[in-house]
Amino acid sequence: MPPEGSVHPRRQPASEFGIGVALLLEVILFSILSPHFLTTDNLLNVSLQTSINAIIAFGMTFVILTAGIDLSVGSIVALAGIVATLALKTSSPFVFPIGILAGLGAGAISGLLAGILITRFRVTPFIVTLALMTIWRGLSFVITEGRPVWDLPPEFSLLASGRVFAVPVPTIVMVLVFISSHLVLTRTRFGRYVYAVGGNPEAARLAGIDTSGILRAVYTISGTLAAASAILLASRVNSGQPNAGVMYELDAIAAVVVGGTSLFGGKGSVIGTLIGAFLIGVLRNGLNLLNVESYLQQVTVGLVILLAVMIDQSGKH
Repeated sequence: MPPEGSVHPRRQPASEFGIGVALLLEVILFSILSPHFLTTDNLLNVSLQTSINAIIAFGMTFVILTAGIDLSVGSIVALAGIVATLALKTSSPFVFPIGILAGLGAGAISGLLAGILITRFRVTPFIVTLALMTIWRGLSFVITEGRPVWDLPPEFSLLASGRVFAVPVPTIVMVLVFISSHLVLTRTRFGRYVYAVGGNPEAARLAGIDTSGILRAVYTISGTLAAASAILLASRVNSGQPNAGVMYELDAIAAVVVGGTSLFGGKGSVIGTLIGAFLIGVLRNGLNLLNVESYLQQVTVGLVILLAVMIDQSGKH
């Protein structure tokens, strides 16, 4: 049983219903404004574009549920993509799985390091991940000397371009990660402990929960899922780019917060995160169809984040 004062891992129908209605209204609006929006090809394209952010956001959900933050995920996307693509250029007969595992390993180690720094040295997550964001980005440029990693095995591009019954492979990966994340948070002891640490860390500690271990685990999950997105992104552009993932942390945090997960921890779900990711994805897609310039799109997404945080803050009073 979770300690007293913690939040039991359960769905939040009211919050999810509200963001779901907002997504539905957004779909209706863009369907009216653009005849190209509500087509099979465009909807599949929305799912493809959203998949990268959603996978990162699922990992970010674990972190924010513990009242933390991970600003390094965008830079991890760059670093893990570089590591994966460099591994793919080796002559090993098992080059494909080695490349995937190398990329995922880089993300997991990055996340674990953040968790260790936060728990061992009692540095706030904001400062730790802000520093790592700069370090991983700089390291990506150092490793590649600022140049993309090209000339990858042709089968690598199938990760992003392949389809199963017309559904893009990244969309399928997103769905699998979503289901796994949801089950972990709602059906496992670890999931209950994540909510407990976010809801009342002191009560969780007194109840015998290894709060430091939970924090290290959630940052490792966040780094690993950022790396998974990095591999899909590298496959999509068929290269490793040291400038990949810029501002991806913004979209991930936006999806989580807009989806109803509290920045104070202990409250939220990956269901809300998935809806939040699609709300942002549909927003960007619709604005593109309406030929709204990218700078104004950034302003719009920023306003959505601000509004969500204000709603979250007001709910605490």
